[in-house]
Amino acid sequence: MQQAQETSQQTVAETETLLEVNNVEVIYNHVILVLKGVSLSVPKGGITALLGGNGAGKTTTLKAISNLLHSERGEVTKGSISYRGEPVQDMDPESLVKKGVIQVMEGRHCFEHLTVEENLLTGSYTRRDGASAVAEDLEKVYTYFPRLKDRRKSQAGYTSGGEQQMCALGRALMSKPETILLDEPSMGLAPQLVEEIFQIVQSLNEKEGVSFLLAEQNTNVALRFAHYGYILESGRIVMDGPASELRENPDVKEFYLGMSEEGRKSYRDVRSYRRRKRWLA
Repeated sequence: MQQAQETSQQTVAETETLLEVNNVEVIYNHVILVLKGVSLSVPKGGITALLGGNGAGKTTTLKAISNLLHSERGEVTKGSISYRGEPVQDMDPESLVKKGVIQVMEGRHCFEHLTVEENLLTGSYTRRDGASAVAEDLEKVYTYFPRLKDRRKSQAGYTSGGEQQMCALGRALMSKPETILLDEPSMGLAPQLVEEIFQIVQSLNEKEGVSFLLAEQNTNVALRFAHYGYILESGRIVMDGPASELRENPDVKEFYLGMSEEGRKSYRDVRSYRRRKRWLA
């Protein structure tokens, strides 16, 4: 199994790069510097994890890519963002969706007054390939999310947190994306549901060829499903590498997985990492 995973990671590394973020700086309100020269890439057919604690800059990175910063008085003031070699940092979100890039926002943003199925269908508003193609993809979404099919006539605001996360991801799939920017899919969900969501992400990646940039605080689960990972801290990338290598890295195990050579540690035992930051030495 380990050999198969390494082969998969090697295959991902050899494929073309879809998304390229190069030395990006983001400032809010013309004053607050949030991202400080962030660079990363997402290969075609890969699951790339963007890891870090709350406030590290993960959501800001995704919003910089999908051009959703302006509503929060944020702007990219330095660097470049390209998709398939074409600059996209000045492209409006709708045009980016038409190019195949869509973001699933943190917090399971559904239209609460609409039914689950109506929510899913809103994801197809940019498509021009006809009602039969949309209906076919709706059935495909129900294949991946059978729970949504059972609740398709229910008002989305009255479904569970896990069902709303599935609805948000299913709605993104209805746009026929090539790349999904997935922000904190595990937030507020029980461990069993988190595992289910990540298994669906893996299936979509393997069977449908969807590439993912996944922002996640749950480093343990993210590194089990991702091919490659970047660790973001205080607006900077402090470490990156294949997921299998990051899982075995002593600093990652101690500071993000709560493990050390002596075994599992509590956050209280390892919180001194902010004073050491061995990876920046």
